[in-house]
Amino acid sequence: MRRWSIFLVLLVVFALAGIAYFFSPIGGPKRDLSLAGDVTRGQYVIRLGGCVACHTDLAAGGAYLAGGLPLKTPFGDFVPPNITSDKQAGIGAWTLAEFSGAMSKGVGPGGKHLYPSFPFDSYTKMSDQDIVDLYAALMATDPIGVRAADHQIGFPFNIRLAMQGWKRLFFTPVRFAPDATRSERWNRGAYLANGPAHCGACHTPRNAFGAAQTDQRFAGTPTGTKPFFPAIDPETLRARGYDEAGLIDALTGGFDPDFDTLGGAMGEVINDSLLHWSPQDLAALSAYLLDTD
Repeated sequence: MRRWSIFLVLLVVFALAGIAYFFSPIGGPKRDLSLAGDVTRGQYVIRLGGCVACHTDLAAGGAYLAGGLPLKTPFGDFVPPNITSDKQAGIGAWTLAEFSGAMSKGVGPGGKHLYPSFPFDSYTKMSDQDIVDLYAALMATDPIGVRAADHQIGFPFNIRLAMQGWKRLFFTPVRFAPDATRSERWNRGAYLANGPAHCGACHTPRNAFGAAQTDQRFAGTPTGTKPFFPAIDPETLRARGYDEAGLIDALTGGFDPDFDTLGGAMGEVINDSLLHWSPQDLAALSAYLLDTD
C-alpha cells in the first residue's frame, strides 16, 4: 500500500511538472532593441514581409495596413488586424518590446497569445535590425481609427491559452543562422524565404494541428486542397523548367514557364510585395529556391 501511495504522489508531481512546463512562458534568444530604427528601410521590410497583402483590404479600397480580408482555415476565419499607428484601433500604443514579442514569440501586449495564422514562426528568424526598422516604419504610418473585425473561430480554438501548449509542441523561437559553406547571396535568399517572406507559411503542408510539417518544407499542399499551393523545392522548380532568370520573371511578371498565370494569393504577393523588392533580393531568393549558388 505504501508503494502505491509513493507511486501516486510521484505521478501527481510529474503531472504537475509537465503542466507547468507546458504552460510556462516561451523563451528564446534575446533581441538587441537598443538599435536605431530606420523608417525608410523599415518601409522596405514591410514589403519583404508581405504586410500589405495581408493587412490591407485592397479589393475594397481599404486603407493601407488598416486590416485585411479573412484568412479562411479549417479552424475558422482569422482576420488580419489594423497595424497602423493608431493607438486604439491599430498598434500605435505598442512598445518596441511588445512588438518584438509578437514577431519573435507570437505573444502580444498583456501576454495575449497570437494564432499561427500570423507567421511568427517565420518572423522569429528575422534580424534584430529588421525588427527595429519595421517597428519604426509602422509607427510612422498614418493612424487609421477603424478596428478590424474579430476572428470568427469557435470553441475550443478560441481559447488563446491553448496556444501556449501548441507552441510547446510545434514552435521554437530562433534567429536565422547563415550557412558558412554557402555564398552570401544564397544565405540572403535563405533568410528572405524562411524569415520575412515566410514562403513556407503557404508552401509547406501542415498537420492536423495547423503546424508546419518541417520535414516537408516547400513541398506544397496536397492536390485538391483549397487553396492549393504548389511545391517550390529546387527539384520541382527545375523540373517545371525554371532557371534563375525565369523564376525572377515569374515572381515579378506573374507567369510560369508554361505561361499560366500565378493568380490568387500569389498574385497579391507579387503585386504587393515582390514587385517592390530590389533586383539583388529577387536574385538571392531565386538562387536559394533553385539551390543554384
